[in-house]
Amino acid sequence: MAKTVFKNILQILIILIFNNFLAQENPGKLSENAANDTIPKRDTIAVKKEALEDVLRTKADDQRRDVPKKMTFLNKNAQVKYQDMQIDADYISIDDNKNLIYARGKQDSLGKIIEPVITTQAGKKYETDQFSYNTKTRQAIAYNARTEESQGVIIANKTKKYNDSVFAMRHALYTTDEYFLKKKDTAADYHLLASNIKLVKTKQKSQIITGPIQMYIEQVPTPLIMPFAILPFSDKRSAGILIPSFGERQDVGFFLNGLGYYQPIGEHFDLKVLADIYTKGSWNLRPEMNYVKKYRYSGNFAADIGTTVRGIKGLDNYSKSSTYRIAWRHTQDTKANPFLTFSASVDIVSNKFYNNTVNNNYIFNQNVLNTQQNSTVTVTKRFLTLPITITGTASYSQNFATGNSDLRLPQMNVAINQFYLFKSKTGVRRGLIENITVNTGFNLTNYVQTNEGELFTQAMWDKLQTGIKNNIALGTNTSFAKYFTFSLAANIDNALTTKTTRKYYDPLKNITVNEVEKGISGYSTFSTTASVQTTLYGMLKFKKGSAIEAIRHMMTPSIGFTYSPDFGGSNFGYYRNYYDANGALTPYSIFDGGIVGSPTSGMVGALGFNIGNNIEMKVRSKKDSTGIKKMKLFESLNLSGNYNFAAKTHPWSVLTVNGQSSFFNNKLSVNTSLSIDPYRIIYIPGQEAGIRTENFGHFSIQGFNVQMSYPLSNEIFGEKTDYSKKYKTKGEIRNENYYFDDDNYAHFEQAWTLNINANYAFTRTLASRTPNRIASVGLDGSIKLTPYWNINGSTHYDMITQQLAYTRIGFARDQRSFTINFNWVPFGQYKVYDFFIGIKANILSDALKYKDRSFTQPNAPF
Repeated sequence: MAKTVFKNILQILIILIFNNFLAQENPGKLSENAANDTIPKRDTIAVKKEALEDVLRTKADDQRRDVPKKMTFLNKNAQVKYQDMQIDADYISIDDNKNLIYARGKQDSLGKIIEPVITTQAGKKYETDQFSYNTKTRQAIAYNARTEESQGVIIANKTKKYNDSVFAMRHALYTTDEYFLKKKDTAADYHLLASNIKLVKTKQKSQIITGPIQMYIEQVPTPLIMPFAILPFSDKRSAGILIPSFGERQDVGFFLNGLGYYQPIGEHFDLKVLADIYTKGSWNLRPEMNYVKKYRYSGNFAADIGTTVRGIKGLDNYSKSSTYRIAWRHTQDTKANPFLTFSASVDIVSNKFYNNTVNNNYIFNQNVLNTQQNSTVTVTKRFLTLPITITGTASYSQNFATGNSDLRLPQMNVAINQFYLFKSKTGVRRGLIENITVNTGFNLTNYVQTNEGELFTQAMWDKLQTGIKNNIALGTNTSFAKYFTFSLAANIDNALTTKTTRKYYDPLKNITVNEVEKGISGYSTFSTTASVQTTLYGMLKFKKGSAIEAIRHMMTPSIGFTYSPDFGGSNFGYYRNYYDANGALTPYSIFDGGIVGSPTSGMVGALGFNIGNNIEMKVRSKKDSTGIKKMKLFESLNLSGNYNFAAKTHPWSVLTVNGQSSFFNNKLSVNTSLSIDPYRIIYIPGQEAGIRTENFGHFSIQGFNVQMSYPLSNEIFGEKTDYSKKYKTKGEIRNENYYFDDDNYAHFEQAWTLNINANYAFTRTLASRTPNRIASVGLDGSIKLTPYWNINGSTHYDMITQQLAYTRIGFARDQRSFTINFNWVPFGQYKVYDFFIGIKANILSDALKYKDRSFTQPNAPF
C-alpha cells in the first residue's frame, strides 16, 4: 500500500517538473446539480472550501480514499468536475496536499494507451494520454495531447498550460486535414512539424508561434523549412508568411519563387513583400500594396525590382542586368460619383525587363512574348445640365522592339453630345432636314516619341509636339421607294500644331533632311458622302425528300459617292516641293510625321460599293423537334472597293473580301480576309520592288488570311453515362461519389477540353517581290485524369520554320487539405520548372496566402 502511494506521488512530481498544457479562457462555475451526469453516481467527495475555489465532484466504478495521505483514487469510468472543467479517464488520482489532479487513459496489456483522457473546458475538448492539473495555480501538463483550434489540430508530445491564454508545446505537429481532424483517417495527408510551439489565446484572436518548422506530406519530410511561423486563427485579416514555390531554370539555376510576408495595415490597406532567390546570384524583390474603400475606390501599387545573373563570372557567357517594373491600378466605384470618374492602369518596365525577368510567372503566362506595354491615367468630367463630356488622359506606350516610347502628356478631349440641328414639327422625325445630326468636339494632345534614356530630360521636351484637332460631323438619312435608305454625311476637320517639317536634300551627307520648324500652323479639310443601301432576299427551295430543304440568301448592297478637294494644291499651302537625290521635284506635306496628321493630296471623287451577304441553309434533321435544322454557310461575306473618277492613274482601289462563318453547331469558327489588286504588277529582274502598271484585269492576291478555332470537349462526343444505372456498387471518397464495376474499378466522368487554333497569313507589297507567310497551329487544353488530378498545357507549332514555339505543361493535384502545382516549360529561351504546395484551409488564408503569393498584373494574381 505504502509503495503504491509513494509511486503515485513520485509520478506526479515528475510530471510537474516537465511542464505543459490545457485550459481555456473565462472558466465558469460548475453547476451544483449532478443529476444530469452521464456516469452513474458512485460517490461524491465534498472538499473543504478553503482547499478549493469550488466544489469538486467525482464519479467512478471504483473509488478509494486514503484519508491520512489525503489522496483519492478513481478507477474505470472515472470522472472529475471542477469549475468549468470536466475530466473523463480510465484512472484519476487527486492529491489534496498538492492540489493536483492526475488522469491517465486506458491501457492495454503492454501499457499502451488505447483510450485517451478526455478533458472538456469552456466548451472545448482535449484528448491526452496523461494529464495533470493544479487546482491552485491552474497550470496543467499533458502528454501526447490533441488540441483542436478552429479548423486545425495540434498534437504535441508534451504540453504545458501556463494560464488560460498561454500554452507551450514540445515536438508538436499542426494540420488542417479535415479527415484527420474528424478521425476519418489515422494519418494526416500533410502536417507542419516544429520542435517548439507556443499557442496564445486572447478574446480577439488566437495564434501559433513556432521556431523552425518543416512541412511533411504523407509523413514524408519535404525541403520546405521555414525559420519561424506565425499562424493566426481569426476571421479578420492577419499577418503571415507567404509560401514560395521552388524549382530550376536553365539560365539562372535553382530558385525559391514568391517567398514573402503579408501584413494588413488598418482597415483599408494591406502589404505583401515577395522575393525570388536563385542559386546563380539572381534576385528579385516584389512589394505590393492593395487599398480599398467600400463604395468609393480600389486599387494597388506594385513593383518588380531585381538583378539577373547568367553564366559564370570571368567567362564570355557571363552577363548581369538590372530590371524594374512599376505598376499602379486604380478603379473608382460607379456609385461614388457619376459626374467625375478617375481610373489608372500604369505599367512601366525597363526595355529588357521581359527578356531578363526572374519572376517565372511572366514565363508561364507568356508575358515574356510581349512586344509592347501601355499605361493610361484617365479623368472624366460630366455635367448635369450641360451636354458636354471632358476627358483628360495621360498615356505612355513602350515598344520593346524599337526601344522607343510614345508619351502623350496630357491629352484632353471635349465631346459635345450628338444633337439634332432642327426640331421636329410633328414629334416624329421625317425627311432629310429633320434628321440632320451634329457631332463635334475638339482634342488637345501633347506628344513626343523618345527613348528610355531621354525620358523627362531637356532632349525630350525639345521634341515635344502640341496639337489641337476639331471635327464636325453632319449626317442625315431618309427612306424612299419603301425599300431604300438614302444617307448624306459631311466631315470638317480643323487642326493646329506648334511644329512643322521642312525637307531638303543634303548633297554633302547624301541624305534627305527633315528639319523641324517651330511656329503655329494649321489646316482644314472637308469631305462629303452620299450613299444608298437596301436589303434583298432570295430563297432556293429543293424537292421533297431532299436532305436540303432550302438555301436562304440575304444581300445588303450599298453604293456611295465621296468627294473631297485636292488639299495638295499650292493655293492651300499644305504641301511643298524639294529636289531629291535624283534631282526630281518631290512633293511633301509640312505636317508629315506631325501630331495632327496630314491633309490628303489629290482630288477624290470616288464611287464606292459594298456588298454584304448572309447565306443560311435549312436541312432536315430527326434530332430537332421541328424536323428542320438551320446551318450558317456564311454569317457574313463582304466585297468592297471604289473607283476614283478624279484620279489621273489607278482609279480602281484594291478590292477586299471579308468572310466569317461557323460550322458544326457553331463550334468551328472561321474568319477570312482577302486583298486583290486589279492592276498588273511587274518585277524587273534584279530589283526587289515591283511596279504597278495601268494594265487592268490582272488580278493578283496581295494579302490573304484565314483563322480557325475549334473547341473540343468530352461533352461533344457521346452521351453522358448514367453510372447509377450501369453499376450497382456505389462508394464515397472525399465527398465524391464513385460507382464500381464487378472488378471493383471506380468509374467517373473524365472531363477534358482541347482548343485548336490555326492561322495562315500571306502578304505581298510593292516594296518586295518575296511574299511573307505565317502559318501556325496552337493547342490549349486540359484533362482530369481523376477528380483530383488535372493536367493542362498549351503549345504552338510554326509550320514555316517547322519548330515548336512556346510550350507549357502543368500538373495540379488536389489533396484533401492542400494542392500541389507543377508548371514546366521544357524548351525555348526560358526552360523552367516550378513546383508549389499550398494549404487550402480558410484559417490559414492570411498566414499561408499561397493564392496571392505573386502577381502577373496587379489585381490579377497568377
